[in-house]
Amino acid sequence: MVDYDSGYKTLFSHAIMVQDLLQGFVREEWVGQVDFTSLEKVNGSYVTDDLRDREDDVVWRVRWGEEWLYVYLLLEFQATVDWMMSVRITSYVMLLYQDLVKSGQVKAGERLPPVLPVVLYNGKPTWTAAQEIGDLIATVPGGLDRYRPRMRYLLIDQIRYKDAELGAMRNLVAALFRLEKSRSPEKIREVVRHLIEWLRAPEQLSLRRAFTVMLGRVLLPKKVPGQPIPELNDLREVDAMLAETVQEWTKQWEAQGVGKGLRQGLLQGRQEGRQEGRQEGEAALLLRILQRRFGMLPEWVAERVRSAGQSSLESWGDRVLDARSLDEIFAE
Repeated sequence: MVDYDSGYKTLFSHAIMVQDLLQGFVREEWVGQVDFTSLEKVNGSYVTDDLRDREDDVVWRVRWGEEWLYVYLLLEFQATVDWMMSVRITSYVMLLYQDLVKSGQVKAGERLPPVLPVVLYNGKPTWTAAQEIGDLIATVPGGLDRYRPRMRYLLIDQIRYKDAELGAMRNLVAALFRLEKSRSPEKIREVVRHLIEWLRAPEQLSLRRAFTVMLGRVLLPKKVPGQPIPELNDLREVDAMLAETVQEWTKQWEAQGVGKGLRQGLLQGRQEGRQEGRQEGEAALLLRILQRRFGMLPEWVAERVRSAGQSSLESWGDRVLDARSLDEIFAE
């Protein structure tokens, strides 16, 4: 089974994905001066002090005028916001610089190349962590402030982009974000058809395959849990399968509480709850949906749902389809 990290890593191992990421989501003047024909993938295996490999991160370099510019892409798929992200990013960039020096790519007396650190985030909670490491350091008096480190990362919070904004872009990364956000088989099929059109060239076969694998083994199983997904080898097979099963999947999506189906279910829960209490009825319905989605539930889930207020029940219910774990549903 392909997970999110490896699926995204495979996609962003293609130069056109990095180009579309920069051109579509980095709204800065310098991007227009980049020579995208020079994009070159760099070994991204760095070891931090606690011996954890950073092999899931993707590092590219590209010509910016006469100089190389490095793009450090950190894939951050977690239910909660890491308040120490700026510290992590700073340490990874320093490890990159150290590696460039050790490997001889930067020689004694030469200046280090600029690095654009990008955090690609798809979590539900709003990102609240500091993007500048200096913001995490206590304010100091007088001239001591000049020694405070400064480094900022670029956050791309993909869920916060408007559907209309993404749909107006002929951009592969925007298409990926739309697939993540799609709440109906029809919407997924619409994006798949765009990908089929955009990725026709023979040299794009590998990227077509990467999108196919991501859809078949990661995104579609998340959208319709429990629904068997056949082995898919091409985007046209994905389109054909969606055409055949769209009605069946739509019913299943509604049964799991997507969109209007969830609201109707909550209304039904309110009616059922007139005898046992409105919130008790909604809590019971949510627990049934969660059990169908994730299987046997731990005791803490039942306790938390039964003791929750109205707003919490509705908020958790809205997360049922997109969440990949119980922790994502109940994250503050």
